[in-house]
Amino acid sequence: MCGRYVLATPIDELVRFFDAREAPGIDDAYLPSYNVAPTREVVCLALNGDGHRILDEYRWGLIPWWAKDSSIGSRLFNARAETVTTKPAFRDAFKSRRLAILADGFFEWRKDADNRRQPFYLTRRDGAPMAFAGLWDSWRDPSVAGGTSRVRSCTIVTTGASAEVAPIHNRMPVVLEPAALEVWLDADGPDQDEVEALLSAQPSGILEARPVGRRVGNVRNDDPSLVEPVEGEVA
Repeated sequence: MCGRYVLATPIDELVRFFDAREAPGIDDAYLPSYNVAPTREVVCLALNGDGHRILDEYRWGLIPWWAKDSSIGSRLFNARAETVTTKPAFRDAFKSRRLAILADGFFEWRKDADNRRQPFYLTRRDGAPMAFAGLWDSWRDPSVAGGTSRVRSCTIVTTGASAEVAPIHNRMPVVLEPAALEVWLDADGPDQDEVEALLSAQPSGILEARPVGRRVGNVRNDDPSLVEPVEGEVA
């Protein structure tokens, strides 16, 4: 699973790196965070109707269009790659509403020798931002008259762990390389088999992990010290 991650890279740098455009107002709304948790507004990359890459914010935790209320979103912050094409909450979005959730790195936990949960921070070895495979949906609040209250939400697709992540946790986000990102975002071109093929474990050698302090376990803590290494064995 992936329940916490980091995105502190400035919007203008993300625009350049991912060759994207900014949605109106995103630069003012964007809040860098070292402890992003579900239900937050998060920065995502998607294609607009003209095929241009657009950076915009979505609520993390998918609310399917058919949901009666928004509470389901607090549980659907991850979508398993193995069932993303069949599970009712995700299968429609997989076909036509794919995006990428942007991150600098993500956290996973493992139990240490004292049976305490030790967090690790995982990043790309090359220091580049990450693009997690994600899905999105648009939900209308039925309690609001006129149908004008809509929430755009997203979920991170997870898969089996790579060699670097496996000693820490058995799951990880699907991290898209540039060619895979191009295919993933295109809802019209590739067939389903080609898209599904992107959801395998990350090749070894791309990520690195380091142990960090346990303060990250409290979502109210949000500062750069959360990603500073602590003494311990690096997975």
